[in-house]
Amino acid sequence: MNPAVNGFTTIDLLAKELGYITDLKPDLVSVLIGVNDLVQGRSAQQYRESLVEIYDPIAATHLKAGRVAAISIPNWSVVPAAREYGDPARLRKLTEEFNAVARQEAETRRFTWVDLTEVSTRAVGSPGWIAADELHPGDTQYAAWAEEIWSHVRDGWSSV
Repeated sequence: MNPAVNGFTTIDLLAKELGYITDLKPDLVSVLIGVNDLVQGRSAQQYRESLVEIYDPIAATHLKAGRVAAISIPNWSVVPAAREYGDPARLRKLTEEFNAVARQEAETRRFTWVDLTEVSTRAVGSPGWIAADELHPGDTQYAAWAEEIWSHVRDGWSSV
């Protein structure tokens, strides 16, 4: 099941999706959340507080090592529409701060950390890399993300 909703913040995830963890008892979990918190002006500390509320119930499922993947916010500061949200250098810095928080909280719980920073900018300017809205990833970038994520989770997820 993929309950992801475009535009959700950690607050939305907590209110509308976290219950899936206890209701569905998943064998595998991946979490990629935070860019909308950043865009809406939440601080890194507020993001941390929300992540703790998200990550703790996931950790309480006691899934085997390698079965939970925490995925970084991609480097979206390079896309054309990012300028609508502020200076790209500032956006990159905030993204790095949020990712540092997410990584620390994930590693504290022994989740697999997947950093999409490099892969998200690998082919900027290539056809299909950025969606028509000039903000979201295009299919080609999503495929690159999938390969990167799979390279980190393959061992833990293949034995399900």
